[in-house]
Amino acid sequence: MRRWRIGLAIAAIVLVAGGALWLARGTIATAMMERLYAKAMAPDPFDDLPDGLHVGLCGSGSPMPDPMRTGPCTAVLAGKQLFVIDAGAGSTKNLSLMDMPPAEVQAIFLTHLHSDHIDGLGELMLQRWAGGGRSSPLPVHGPVGVDKVVQGFMQAYEIDRGFRIAHHGEAVVRPTGFGGTAAAFDFPADGANLLLVSTPDLKVVAFPVRHAPAEPSVGYRFDYKGRSVVVSGDTAPSERLESVAKGADLLVHEALSPKLVAMQTRAAKANGRANLAAITRDILSYHTAPEDAARIAQRAGVRYLLFTHIIPPLPVEALEGPFLGDSRKIFRGPIRVGRDGDVISLPAGSTDTKYGNRLMRFR
Repeated sequence: MRRWRIGLAIAAIVLVAGGALWLARGTIATAMMERLYAKAMAPDPFDDLPDGLHVGLCGSGSPMPDPMRTGPCTAVLAGKQLFVIDAGAGSTKNLSLMDMPPAEVQAIFLTHLHSDHIDGLGELMLQRWAGGGRSSPLPVHGPVGVDKVVQGFMQAYEIDRGFRIAHHGEAVVRPTGFGGTAAAFDFPADGANLLLVSTPDLKVVAFPVRHAPAEPSVGYRFDYKGRSVVVSGDTAPSERLESVAKGADLLVHEALSPKLVAMQTRAAKANGRANLAAITRDILSYHTAPEDAARIAQRAGVRYLLFTHIIPPLPVEALEGPFLGDSRKIFRGPIRVGRDGDVISLPAGSTDTKYGNRLMRFR
């Protein structure tokens, strides 16, 4: 009888406490939101990260809709310098949620000019301008044709530019900081890599990859204080990429599962969608299967392999195994199927590799 009464009393306390928490949920949520805003508005949003390279997936998807993944975007934080590679739809919002504010972006590097890699560029340029009070436009590096892309977005946003200035005033949104400045590059006749950034601590190199007919298409390598990351861009298996990736701490590589995409092709054929059947067949020729990327990473001596630009969508985690196929048997290092918010940290002065996700707190 005594135990029964004690159990009943404990149950009553739990119910009362649970009820009190339920009633106070708005107050608790408001306090949490205030802390999030304080972090987002902090003078140094990166003060919780050690010096080094930090690579985040602000978008790990493809043109196909995926509830776990927005358009392609990779953020590279080198010390306190934030760079963005590609700007797919939805990626600017992810940057903010990941405490990698668009206002802090130093430059954008585009891998190629396919729509899914540039359709968030206008939003990113606008948020960087208005949110950062910038007095000069955002540098946008990319292959030949990037000037047309940048000018096109600036023209599309020109009316909104006027609204922002009229509403907030020139002291807040400075007219000279609007938009971007295109920095187009082309490879020399011998196809040599291009050194785009060179400082005592940081080097950024562009190199050609295989994504015909979307040419030129490029990948990028960042080296900072002894740590390195290579970002493949969209590519079929590439010998040049393998060469550039030699000894890299991290390879961020696109990936397409031929077996899973074949399911899409069969479904399209069965339902008379000849155009979609043709598209899902065609994309096999200029993307890389996970196993092939694993072979590249293994031969290059890469320490960590992170997949991005995931094709097809993987709406549930259980599909990651079929997507990877035999990749884990081929590459002996850690492999991760990327999701939005994933961050791989490479602290300077060490060989450590640390994983986290800066969006999980919102899920």
